[in-house]
Amino acid sequence: MKYDVMIIGGGPGGYTAANHAAVNGLKTVLFEKNKLGGTCLNRGCIPMKSLIQSAKIYDQALNSELYGVKAESVTYASDKVNERRDNVVENLRNGIEKGLLKSKVEIVYGEAVLKDRNTILCNGETYEGDNIVIAAGSTVFIPPIEGKEYALSSDDILETDHTVPESMIIIGGGVIGVELADAYATLGSKITIIEMADHILPNMDKEIAQRLSMFLKKKNVEIYTSAKVEKINEDHSVVFTDKKEEKQTISASEVLVAAGRKADVSQFMNNDIGLNISRGIEGDDSGRTAVDNIYVIGDAKAGNIQLAHVAEAQGANVIETILGKKEVHDTKVIPSCIYTEPEIACVGMGEDELKKQGIEYSVKKVLTGANGKCLIENSESGFVKLITVDDVIVGAQIITPHATEMIAELAVAVENKMKLSDLQRTVHPHPTISEMIWDAAK
Repeated sequence: MKYDVMIIGGGPGGYTAANHAAVNGLKTVLFEKNKLGGTCLNRGCIPMKSLIQSAKIYDQALNSELYGVKAESVTYASDKVNERRDNVVENLRNGIEKGLLKSKVEIVYGEAVLKDRNTILCNGETYEGDNIVIAAGSTVFIPPIEGKEYALSSDDILETDHTVPESMIIIGGGVIGVELADAYATLGSKITIIEMADHILPNMDKEIAQRLSMFLKKKNVEIYTSAKVEKINEDHSVVFTDKKEEKQTISASEVLVAAGRKADVSQFMNNDIGLNISRGIEGDDSGRTAVDNIYVIGDAKAGNIQLAHVAEAQGANVIETILGKKEVHDTKVIPSCIYTEPEIACVGMGEDELKKQGIEYSVKKVLTGANGKCLIENSESGFVKLITVDDVIVGAQIITPHATEMIAELAVAVENKMKLSDLQRTVHPHPTISEMIWDAAK
């Protein structure tokens, strides 16, 4: 049987592309070697946020007297935390499958092998099509550290019956590392972060990293920056060189390597089809590869931002490209979210980037201490910051409760090159945390 579109990978990019293709009348087949939902649903965003929510509820119960509520003998059960996580994941996965089947997408479970530019082999069957979309996703990146076999990965924690550890050393202070550190520290673990860069969250402004470091240290999280790990021992001790170039050894009950993820394109490496592969499959802004009927989206694409919402947007865009239509999403303005307590969200250009480029800018900033809703929620000190160039909003940063829900408004502002006066004119509700955006604009 011949298809209009054949898609390899059933993560956010793949299932979005499949659904978009099918509802637009294209005969579509989707190949998934494991479970629908990809990294985000099965061993990334969703299970992580479920763990974080459990930690948040535990913390609220533990400190309920702040709100005039008395709770005694507050405990948690790791198995129940994992059970709830798995139920959430399964419900979402079932919803994705039902949606695809409703759109008349053919789903094939098994490892798809690209035979040539129009042919895919899977489970001993041959499938032919006019267009192929590679949405193969990513795998955990484990740097070549001696003794790495004694460490866990985020997959080991988020997709298994892993229980909350007594103590943990986290190698890597990026988003995965700090979110797990915050959740586990809230649940009572003794956490140490070792980060090679000069601050945690190395892809974000230093001010954000400094503020988060302060929050984490209040939870007794120890942070080493400008540190290089040399060895992980079988007894879960870690040898590293600190910022003073002095060798240190620390121990914990577990070690986690949270050094990010890499494109899962190993099966395409030895292709003779003509794909260009470096740290992923190379493609242009529309996903076109060096082979004109083969496209790449999501984490499998070289140099791509590895976020689920980026993959989803590219999934819809690539089908519009195949249909010969205009792309429906602009993927140049991408909000980023970190689900610590309080939450962190950013969009557009930051101060560090603007300084590096020598661009003059202005900052409008308000602190949480003057916001009624933040005080009601007993929030740590944070802020809303609007960054402008010639009065046009080019970036924004939020560190508040519910920051990840608020950043979309500012993504719209950056995307549409809105001015501060545009936000000033729009009345925001009171009492809310979102009114801090209005206050900053004013």
